[in-house]
Amino acid sequence: MSNDAVRQSALDYITANEARLSAFNEKIWSYAEPAWREYRSARDYVDLLRAEGFEVEEGSGQMPTAFAATWTQGSGGPVLAGFSEYDAVPGNSQQVVPYEAPREGLHPYTAGHTDPHSMLGTAALTAMLGAKAAMQKHGVAGTLKLFGEPAEKVCGSKPIHAAKGYFDGLDAAVVWHPWPYNTVTGETHFGAYWSAVISFEADAPETWIDPTLVPIEGAHAQARCPGALDAMCLMYTTTKYTKEAMFPHAGSWTLNEFVLGDGGATSDNLPPRFSQIQYSWRSSSLGIQEQIWRVLANNAKHVAAMTGCKAYVRWVTKTRVGLPNQAMTDLTWKNLQAVGAPKYGEDALEFGRAIQKNLGLEPMADPFIETVSRLMPPEENEAKLRAGLPAWQKHLSADDYVEYSWHAPTVRLLAARPRLRPPTKGFAYPNWAYNALGGLPAAVDPGMFVAGKTMALTLIDLATLPEALQAAQAEFKERTGGGVGGTKWVGPLLPADFDPPVDLRWPEYVSTPRGEEWCIPTPHSGTGAGELL
Repeated sequence: MSNDAVRQSALDYITANEARLSAFNEKIWSYAEPAWREYRSARDYVDLLRAEGFEVEEGSGQMPTAFAATWTQGSGGPVLAGFSEYDAVPGNSQQVVPYEAPREGLHPYTAGHTDPHSMLGTAALTAMLGAKAAMQKHGVAGTLKLFGEPAEKVCGSKPIHAAKGYFDGLDAAVVWHPWPYNTVTGETHFGAYWSAVISFEADAPETWIDPTLVPIEGAHAQARCPGALDAMCLMYTTTKYTKEAMFPHAGSWTLNEFVLGDGGATSDNLPPRFSQIQYSWRSSSLGIQEQIWRVLANNAKHVAAMTGCKAYVRWVTKTRVGLPNQAMTDLTWKNLQAVGAPKYGEDALEFGRAIQKNLGLEPMADPFIETVSRLMPPEENEAKLRAGLPAWQKHLSADDYVEYSWHAPTVRLLAARPRLRPPTKGFAYPNWAYNALGGLPAAVDPGMFVAGKTMALTLIDLATLPEALQAAQAEFKERTGGGVGGTKWVGPLLPADFDPPVDLRWPEYVSTPRGEEWCIPTPHSGTGAGELL
């Protein structure tokens, strides 16, 4: 059996199926379902994978919009993994037109795909189907696993899958992300992302004062407990004051917050009983993550005591940091070179020019930045990443693909989706322009299929070239001090019995007597408050 023949079969399958896979991507993009609420998107993946011969566990890891799909042929072959994402981002609604136009009939701040994850997920699906077709045709033994990973924008599902054992027994993982470049990640991988929802509950506001001190009947005339709203406001402002003291200005760390709604808007003359604020933070090390959490937890306990509340924490996620694998990088870079850079046709270019014209700019012959149309060696990408980093910092930003890297040799491919070329240095295009391009097949298909073909070739090489897989696994064992459970291995940061935060007040589309709406739902049970601080 020729490795070249198997590789060519994978490429031939993808080329023959580009039209239907492009249509699948369009459909996922149109759903624009946000984190933990990707019901239609997950359903379409499950249906397609089952039709293609995969066994699919729906709701894997107790997450309704997650899945684990498996295809096996023969015995003794490697277990190779990848993942699809499909969540969209609130506040980014946009139609596929060269001017600002949120989706009709919905609030303008509904969700839309930004990276886009529709493209990310479809390329991973493409790679798996291409590898499967080739392995099936040539009798190559092995197992392919495609995980459906919801809620990537809060790094939600991969740490849960990892903690619950879904990544146990993997031999390698091949993953990717849309990017301004066509390259492969080298030594500098992404860092950690943690997120927690802090809840304040005024469960006994009547105990705030002694009612006999005020001889006026009627509760509204008495001093009322500050309550949960004041607690949340104090948490927000206190954390702003203490943010400067969380950690020195090094390590590229960030802290962001968002207020979750509680549906209490019509009880304005009573002590607010319940409030929630979500904090999410990224940094280059787990130690920095812990330090930031210590400050947040102390702040929450103090403001709860000041306002007659109790403070609770509900963890959303905790990721590790990325573990490089140079053998996997080299293998995938070779395959990216074999596939070549994306090529953009006149339909994509004209759409970009139309955006520029509608923004009052002079349309350009090539409206896209030059790096989307060429290959960038991993060494060049590494130099760009490290240009502003101190020597001691090995990670930056955050993405939950890192969870795979601690369970098997993992590579992270980067393939381009168009970005508009700025007319002057420092010019920033509005987000709607970026999002509109992300829904245009002529703009995203070239990079999507470069990614799908490159990953398919890497999967084929890992299944047919034992020396390639052995080199990657030897490096993985060295970097972890012996593999999974080794002396330098970092295990999942969430417990195996972790309760996925799917019942929290995440926004979603719902059908009501008034039609489809964008809302914040009530959780299935309880307040979703979590562990008392």
